[in-house]
Amino acid sequence: MKNRVLRKNDAAIRQKAGYVLYWAQMNRRAQSNHALEYAIELGNEHDLPVLCYEGLTCTYENANGRLHTFVIEGVCDTEKALERRGIGYVFYLRRKRSDANDVLYKLAANAAAVVTDDYPTFIAAEHNARVPEKIGVAYFAVDSSCVVPMSCFEKREYAAYTIRPKITKLLPEFLTAAPEHKVKRRWEAARPKFHVDVTAGNIPQLVASCEIDHSVKPSTAYRGGSSAAEKRLGHFLEASLRRYAKSRNEPSEHATSNLSPYLHFGHISSLRAALAAKEFAAAHKLVADEFLEELIVRRELAFNYARTARNIRGFEDLPDWARKTMAKHAGDERNPSYTTEQMEAAQTYDSLWNATQKELLLRGKIHGYYRMYWGKKIIEWSKTYQEALDLMIHLHDRYALDGRDPNTYTNILWCFGLHDRPWFDRPIFGVMRYMAFDGMKRKTNINAYIEEIARLEKTGEDPARL
Repeated sequence: MKNRVLRKNDAAIRQKAGYVLYWAQMNRRAQSNHALEYAIELGNEHDLPVLCYEGLTCTYENANGRLHTFVIEGVCDTEKALERRGIGYVFYLRRKRSDANDVLYKLAANAAAVVTDDYPTFIAAEHNARVPEKIGVAYFAVDSSCVVPMSCFEKREYAAYTIRPKITKLLPEFLTAAPEHKVKRRWEAARPKFHVDVTAGNIPQLVASCEIDHSVKPSTAYRGGSSAAEKRLGHFLEASLRRYAKSRNEPSEHATSNLSPYLHFGHISSLRAALAAKEFAAAHKLVADEFLEELIVRRELAFNYARTARNIRGFEDLPDWARKTMAKHAGDERNPSYTTEQMEAAQTYDSLWNATQKELLLRGKIHGYYRMYWGKKIIEWSKTYQEALDLMIHLHDRYALDGRDPNTYTNILWCFGLHDRPWFDRPIFGVMRYMAFDGMKRKTNINAYIEEIARLEKTGEDPARL
């Protein structure tokens, strides 16, 4: 657990308690989870069972049917895996704003300690800032999102080339399987009345019962849960790892892992995926370096930025050159200029951009290479840089299964110069990198992609669904 555990308050471990409580905010899984394993360590030390609590509320920003469905689809996998390990499980679905919002505190009242996920964005970051002083018991946040723990980097890293050698040096220590402890005391108590039973058949009814936005439908491609994540990983290793380096930037080839939704919601760990890729590559005489670069170096650069930035949703922490060039070109004419509503509905003159936006609307994810183009065009068409940033974040918050994530925020801010370098000066962009339709047409098979998204929109049949 070196460098992974942060004590977040000065409250003592409760001596007369019923269990150690693991609050699964982001890492919603029973395997390769350092936070859960730390809770088990504490439970074994104090001769107590472990109870895992997972909640889903109707009140988070842009709460909708797509995000709710994906999270709830993971409940059965987690519950079964925890039961096999002798760990208790409670799932609470807060359907209406009038429903109880104090379940964590009720459970913590009988806990020796609360263990949760250390995560630098979204609700977990807010909770970990304000809950520890209110909880009345020892509160620990554990980093199980990164291969190399975030705390290993004391300052913000400028770019991949500065963090890469540091990560490479630490990988022999941290690129090893997470511990899996056996519980000394199995959970035998009854579940509280507020626990909500989830089955494969009742998920649509549970989602329909919630006060959320039901206009955003479940993804056409991705189903939530650890078993779905493992299926994605296995498919990628068998079908795509050998061609990843060559074809990863060709969206019509489907050569990427598509694990980002599962990494974001914690249905699989980056450590598990990295070890599996490394083992598969060794067994089949392949090279996994390019995949591991994206999964570890680039992703953990994003976590480093999210952890150290003053405002993950603003321009304050961009390089000086980026902020200066935006100030210089703020008054440049935008022609054409589209409204938020037009762009959200994929109503522009650009057939490729419209297809990327429709992929977001339907699948809940945009291929990484085309997402860069998607973001650059939003800058070109928005009245101001701030409007462009706000729209990119809004669209991901509402539709993307990998939104609200350190990777997402930094990929969006990359469009404005983060982790990049100055280029040639031009209107609107200044010296920020520009991406053009002709360049995409030259480098990728845009027709195949546009046709695929058109068929998906027309038929609902998604070749990306496993």
